[in-house]
Amino acid sequence: MQTLRVEHLTKTYGEKTLFEDLNFIINEHDRIGLIGTNGSGKTTLLNAISGADPADSGELIHANDYEIGYLRQDPELAADETVMEAVFQGSAAVFKIIRAYEEALRELEQHPERKDAVTRFSQAEERMNEADAWTAENDVKTILTQLHLDELDQKIANLSGGQKKRVGLAQILIQSPDLLILDEPTNHLDFDSIDWLEDYLKNYQGALLIVTHDRYFLDHVANQIYELSFGKLYTYQGNYEDSVRQKAERQEKALQKEHKDQQLYKKELAWMKTGAKARSTKQQARINRFEKLADKVSNKVQVDQNIDINLGQQRLGKKVIELKEASLKLGEHQIIQDFSTMINAGDRIGITGKNGAGKSSFLNILAGQLSLDSGELIIGETVKAAYYRQQTETIPEDKRVINYLNEVAQNVVNTEGERISTTQLLEQFLFPRFMHGTLIRKLSGGEKRRLYLLKLLMMQPNVLFLDEPTNDLDVGTLTILENYLETFAGTVVTVSHDRYFLDKVADRLLIFDGDAKIEHYSGQFTDYLKQEKQSTRVTSKKVLPASHKSEAAVQKPKVKTKLTYAEQIEFDNLEQEIDQIEQKTKDVKEQMATISGDDYLQLGDLQQQLTTLEKESEEKMARWEELGQYVD
Repeated sequence: MQTLRVEHLTKTYGEKTLFEDLNFIINEHDRIGLIGTNGSGKTTLLNAISGADPADSGELIHANDYEIGYLRQDPELAADETVMEAVFQGSAAVFKIIRAYEEALRELEQHPERKDAVTRFSQAEERMNEADAWTAENDVKTILTQLHLDELDQKIANLSGGQKKRVGLAQILIQSPDLLILDEPTNHLDFDSIDWLEDYLKNYQGALLIVTHDRYFLDHVANQIYELSFGKLYTYQGNYEDSVRQKAERQEKALQKEHKDQQLYKKELAWMKTGAKARSTKQQARINRFEKLADKVSNKVQVDQNIDINLGQQRLGKKVIELKEASLKLGEHQIIQDFSTMINAGDRIGITGKNGAGKSSFLNILAGQLSLDSGELIIGETVKAAYYRQQTETIPEDKRVINYLNEVAQNVVNTEGERISTTQLLEQFLFPRFMHGTLIRKLSGGEKRRLYLLKLLMMQPNVLFLDEPTNDLDVGTLTILENYLETFAGTVVTVSHDRYFLDKVADRLLIFDGDAKIEHYSGQFTDYLKQEKQSTRVTSKKVLPASHKSEAAVQKPKVKTKLTYAEQIEFDNLEQEIDQIEQKTKDVKEQMATISGDDYLQLGDLQQQLTTLEKESEEKMARWEELGQYVD
């Protein structure tokens, strides 16, 4: 049983304390999703745990053979290597064994008469057998195929940023470390790769620590959520949806306690003003309590703001954009061919599909950034567009945050005709006042993306083009953007693979399948995916010839419509049983957190209990879902 214990971890960046005195334990089968606003220190915490950039103070306690695999947002890969070479350059033990074998084989081929070469080759071959390393290459190829990296001899230098991310992901997955740390693993993956990755991680034998903006991904993979907020770490049991409810409850309790403390403080303050003196031990104790209470009420409970962005915009005519018989070919890739469509005021269009099929190029066409080979692009006279690109525009690093926005305007008008200052807008976009004078170069990558988005919205466009807006934005900012788009009176066209975001924003889809094949779909993206899965299952079924069908096969199967009496009783009891198992699981984890890091015997016993409980919980949940579909 392998565990990682983190004790008293602290990290500062300049004058800002990103996190302080963090303590937690990661058990063998934990699936942890790490969330927090951009700039809260999520990536810094991952760097500290992985050892890529150690914390200022604190301790990581684990066994000597404990292995950590870390996928960064931008993996570091050698530009002159091929895809396969880059994958096998990973630090996993199996890769070292393979490289040692290949080196021994080359030496033996060059010097077959040397005994030391024969001995070295025999030893390398034995280690290959012991580690079952012969299948590693096939495993790598399987993973690369699922991630749509088929040209394995291609040089890293010739790959796009998204392709490099997928190579890095393949390199980490094949290592199978005790703790797998993934920073935004779904960026640049299309939906079938995300679906495959979810299934792969559900069956992963080690522990997972994942930072991602993809809320559906968190719901499907995570069984715990860690939230890094205002320098503290909060833990929630369950997936992302569970954490939203638990966070609201935590904040409500904290605010209620703060209110009670303030009321008590007022009462004690009145007593102190009467001239209370420490004439007795009891009075001195009360004075001491008052002083502690004064310190407590001076530290306000920090909670996330409820934000409602309400910006005005110019009137948009009914006709927005029209494409007539449009065609465009870039290099060998046909993006669109004789394609026609009409985009009207108020439309919410989501563009998704395969990587490399031309989605961003199509958005560039609509934005007037790419010229057509043939056909016509007609843009309405009232259109005022803003284009949020995958790559942020060049931002002057030595400019201060508020000055960057003041270049657009020092204030803007909302839908009620009221003027809102840039200071107010920055606070609405999760930039507290102390950050307004900060130099842009001191911001995190995600904070720069958030600032860039705010600048575009300040231009008060009536048409928004969004190219993968969920990449590098935190969940809080995405929620703000989604809420803004719900009331946005203009037209939205967005390229995205984020299922949650598309479900919230788009009601009409263009799905790019490559080679200028574009599907139209009206409805939510998850409904489209379900439909695609069902059609795939139907076409993949093998049908036996009529002569081979048995009489039983020809008969119409009976369809189950409701639960039996015994099943109904079982279903009624399952929810309570699941709750009991979850409580036992929580108790075991709390026990593990109190045990010394070197007491591996006791930790092993508790880990075995935890594994049994988790397996039992999964079985009960599966049965509950199975019976639940027949409940009236």
